[in-house]
Amino acid sequence: MTSTYGGGTAITSEGLPEWLAPVAQASKTIEPHQLSRFLPPETGGRQSAVLVLFGEGEQGPELLLLERAGTLRSHAGQPSFPGGALDPEDGDPAGDGLLRAALREAEEETGLDASGVQIFGVLPQLYIPVSGFVVTPVLGWWREPSPVGAVDQAETARVFTVPVTELTDPGNRAMAVHPSGHRGPAFYVGGAMVWGFTAGVIDRILHYAGWERPWDRERQVSLDRQS
Repeated sequence: MTSTYGGGTAITSEGLPEWLAPVAQASKTIEPHQLSRFLPPETGGRQSAVLVLFGEGEQGPELLLLERAGTLRSHAGQPSFPGGALDPEDGDPAGDGLLRAALREAEEETGLDASGVQIFGVLPQLYIPVSGFVVTPVLGWWREPSPVGAVDQAETARVFTVPVTELTDPGNRAMAVHPSGHRGPAFYVGGAMVWGFTAGVIDRILHYAGWERPWDRERQVSLDRQS
């Protein structure tokens, strides 16, 4: 099936590997409140997008993540999806601007060749209250993999892939507890702890794709030293 986002960049599920079909199907039916309790305000918020890029590596299906530089003012050292705010050059956020933003930011941060990425879905917009960002998760299939790495060490410490089998491993999962009292999923993968917005999106994708395995939600990790 092929469609367009606001009449521009194509979104197509044609030619996807069979294992990605559950994610593509879930993206068509999932509601915003099923992803997060933090939903965009009726007005305001800075439009942004992240690229949730699935590939196939030596250990099977995997996700592309990056670790932000430890010297940044916000989210220092935190693993995340490639992505960032919409720029004027990306175009209308009501058109295909957010798709373009996700691909552009991924190119700028990881050096990937965006021409090898097939966009197959878009998840509902979510909100990050602490930064005021309205974030659109853009789902991509790394149809033609290209070399990646940290393009700017001042912004990105490293770029890495995480096998989906590690994300679904109950031994790698916990609930992160923020000093504010907020609790959310966390993953110990790739030599780091993934938490916050990124972990929340991964957690919901695993759940609605039917990939989630039972794990101990009473296992907790404190975020007293993180923000």
